[in-house]
Amino acid sequence: MLVIVCFIVGYLLIVFEHPLKLDKTIPALLMGILCWTFISIGGLNVFGAEEAGHHDVNNVVLHHLSSIAAILIFLIGAMTIVELVDLHKGFAVITNRIRTTDKRKLLWIISWLAFFLSSVLDNLTTTIVFVSLLRKLIRDRNERIWYVSFVIIAANAGGAWTPIGDVTTTMLWIAGKVSTYLLIVNLAIPSVICLALPLFIASFLKVFQGQISSMHSADSRDLEREKLLSSKTMLIAGVGALIFVPIFKTVTHLPPWMGMMLGLSIVWLISEYIHPEEDFSEDRRHKYTVRHALSRIELSSILFFLGILMAISALESLGKLAQLAAYMDRVIPNQDVVATVIGIMSAVIDNVPLVAATMGMYELPMDAKMWHFIAFSAGTGGSMLIIGSAAGVAAMGMEKIDFIWYLKRIAWLAAIGFFAGCLATSLIHLILHEA
Repeated sequence: MLVIVCFIVGYLLIVFEHPLKLDKTIPALLMGILCWTFISIGGLNVFGAEEAGHHDVNNVVLHHLSSIAAILIFLIGAMTIVELVDLHKGFAVITNRIRTTDKRKLLWIISWLAFFLSSVLDNLTTTIVFVSLLRKLIRDRNERIWYVSFVIIAANAGGAWTPIGDVTTTMLWIAGKVSTYLLIVNLAIPSVICLALPLFIASFLKVFQGQISSMHSADSRDLEREKLLSSKTMLIAGVGALIFVPIFKTVTHLPPWMGMMLGLSIVWLISEYIHPEEDFSEDRRHKYTVRHALSRIELSSILFFLGILMAISALESLGKLAQLAAYMDRVIPNQDVVATVIGIMSAVIDNVPLVAATMGMYELPMDAKMWHFIAFSAGTGGSMLIIGSAAGVAAMGMEKIDFIWYLKRIAWLAAIGFFAGCLATSLIHLILHEA
């Protein structure tokens, strides 16, 4: 009972992190460690231990830790590569090419660029890159936040259909719940619909008619100067390394984190011998090194994942998640509805613990419809509220977007895309299954 109470209290503290002004990593770590502490002190029976005892519990903890460590190492490698590319201003190679002043055209260009970029980067990084770009393109904040809002929708939709595009999808992929090929086949079209439908409707809104009223006049020259000699090389190396990871797993059948570490080592090697500037001096080298990139990684996010996944593993070991799955099957016999509800919940509750819990609830084969549906719904459902995803929270902080403003003007558009994507996911799986 204490374990369940600890989990519920910790979860509530994470959900209300903003009103409480409390970093969510704190309750996540406390929850994860205390759950296992109560199991050990109470001598509770856990799955994977033949009899209750400290030694057996330690073995179970180590078993779960090995799976969790694989996810964390993978994320550290991916985040380091992204930060290294950003240090060399590699993303400027893409964003600097945007020149249009037509509101509707700019909306479509920004949104689809964010969509495809987030399929190889995480949605948080993609959002930060494009918010920074929009600040340079559009002076008027009232105009700019509309575009930023669509970046949130695009980044979340783009991250759902590839194994490296979103943390939750990566978790499912590493755990062997989905394969790269079938994930893309099943979710590419729903993800496109999730963005395309809101974009189509928004194109007729008054706010996206006409020309940008406050476009920066000297942007083309200013943005061009921001690029470095190493920008293009590092962009190609970084994106190539990320795309290489699922290929490495398919060919070698080794864990994904090993492919990520191999990719990082190659990008690291390139960064050691490349010259970002014409007058590149030794005292400036530290600005472009992996050590500097590592210092920019949000280690608090890594520790947050550790705490959450440890807590979920505790409930899973006690058999509580299997009991919850059985209860949901009785109350909601349709798994499509269950997955859709999970997506709606992810707009309020962090999607990482939601997906982690679901992984422990169901014993389904790889590429079962439920896993694909959860990957889509948990990845895109958060767009319906600005606090529902890491991309939304980042944009909210950078542009001070009001929660109510987003709820009134953007939530309905994101909801239309989300439900249309859910329907498409069901139909595509039905077509593929019958074929």
